[in-house]
Amino acid sequence: MANITAADVNKLRQMTGAGMMDCKKALQENDGDFEKAIDYLRKKGQKLATKRADKDANEGIVIAGTNDAKDYAVIYMLNCETDFVAKNQEFVDFANMLLAKAIEHQPSSIEEFKALDINGRNVEDNITEMVGKTGEKMELAHFEVIRSGRVFAYNHPGNRLATILGLNIADVDGIDQAGHEVAMQIAAMAPVAIDKDDVPAETIEREIEIGKEQARLEGKPEEMVEKIALGKLNKFYKESTLLNQEFVRDNKLTVAEYLKKLNKDLTVSAFKRFMLGA
Repeated sequence: MANITAADVNKLRQMTGAGMMDCKKALQENDGDFEKAIDYLRKKGQKLATKRADKDANEGIVIAGTNDAKDYAVIYMLNCETDFVAKNQEFVDFANMLLAKAIEHQPSSIEEFKALDINGRNVEDNITEMVGKTGEKMELAHFEVIRSGRVFAYNHPGNRLATILGLNIADVDGIDQAGHEVAMQIAAMAPVAIDKDDVPAETIEREIEIGKEQARLEGKPEEMVEKIALGKLNKFYKESTLLNQEFVRDNKLTVAEYLKKLNKDLTVSAFKRFMLGA
């Protein structure tokens, strides 16, 4: 059995919002595995915090942008060790400079991004120079792009959260407002996929298993367990897939219905969401 420390228990509590004793038992029952412990708490009916952030996570900046043609969007995360450096203006300016280079050259992968030339040196060498200036380790942790008919980027104040979004049609009345609002919806509601069919099979299996265990703990008859679990899965789809979520600005509509009011064929082609600590 794994040695469960007070620090481990506190970390799980910070990640989930569950009680200390519940967290301790969850870790003990799952040999110290945090993901399995989270599932254990959910199966026991714990209402966990939606923000499963680890306060020990790296600091840094998350930033996104688009080109002028609005057909290329980029988002990336640059980590550092402390909030002090993350908020330093030189570090913020450096991150924005890298973003501008990405928009200019439109790399398709993190490898292409790292290889971009800036003043005779590649991006990685420029990051190494910043390490020398700040004395902190830095890492280009995540990088994604979207190419689509119309793209949007949203940077949440504080540079800890950003999103990019692709819509399949460029020339639609009201598309600029719609794209901005859906990009903000992604930031606020953290969907896991565009639609039901885009949810990974392992995620579906996991949600069904959790739903079954919850039903059993509620004392439901075994012949009803499967049906109840599938009902919970449908609720998961409504809460966690972008097109099926209630539109934040008008909860009488789903996101899909909101877009179709502008154009019957308008839909989301892709989205990406990065948040520090998640």
